[in-house]
Amino acid sequence: MELTKAHKAPDGTRYWRQGQGTPVVLIHGVGLDATMWQAQVGALSQHHEVIAYDMLGHGDSTLPRENARLDDYADQLVALLDHLSFDRVAVVGFSMGGLVARAFALRYPQRLAAMVVLSSVFERDASQRAGVQQRLAQTREQGPAANVDEALKRWFSPAFRDAHPGRIAKIHATVSNNHPQGYYRSYALFGTQDDFGTERLQTIRVPVLVATGELDPGSTPCMARALAERLPNAEVHILPGQRHMAPMEAHEAVNAMLLRFLAKVFAHDSFKEALR
Repeated sequence: MELTKAHKAPDGTRYWRQGQGTPVVLIHGVGLDATMWQAQVGALSQHHEVIAYDMLGHGDSTLPRENARLDDYADQLVALLDHLSFDRVAVVGFSMGGLVARAFALRYPQRLAAMVVLSSVFERDASQRAGVQQRLAQTREQGPAANVDEALKRWFSPAFRDAHPGRIAKIHATVSNNHPQGYYRSYALFGTQDDFGTERLQTIRVPVLVATGELDPGSTPCMARALAERLPNAEVHILPGQRHMAPMEAHEAVNAMLLRFLAKVFAHDSFKEALR
């Protein structure tokens, strides 16, 4: 389904709102925008009120400040929740969105009901860190299109790229057309903040699902398991045979996983009432 009827918050954040029920917020990855979640909005909005928005520096939202921190992205989210009059929400963060979700959980714990960290990063090893630093340097010199072709090879399986050239071209255009400063400032955080808040993760007490693709080279199953081990109330799900962009390539499996987790979290009527 296509996302329609975009809205603008007072601070310039572009967002979509669809469905009714317990609220769920979707946070996209670096270089993308809220439209990556089309399949998830369609499925989740059958049971939840779903909010998908553009992070700072992406889509049609405002740029992050020059020395932006992850806390700025968490502040953007809480400003959107205030605008929409949501006290507590479940948050689903993909890739860099998973870092923003973690920052939000640590900065505004009273606003979080549950969290999904999907295809995100944690405790990169030396080789992984060197690779992302090289890509960051290329981005600084050449702009958002610098390494998008290689990214698409990491993100999608060869079979999906061959079968869906139009969808791949659309993602290529989305990444390439990012504002250079907004993209670089965001990518710099994604590339360096994988260990953000590690020493405080045990304070995140809400239910957490940490999931990634079995074949994701940048957001590995080892990362998912290591992150979950630091969280008091976390479970892990590895998506068989999937790479990075599982929300698009394996949307049915991802949607089923999210709906199962959210149904379990929101099973108690008292909890649902507290979120209304």
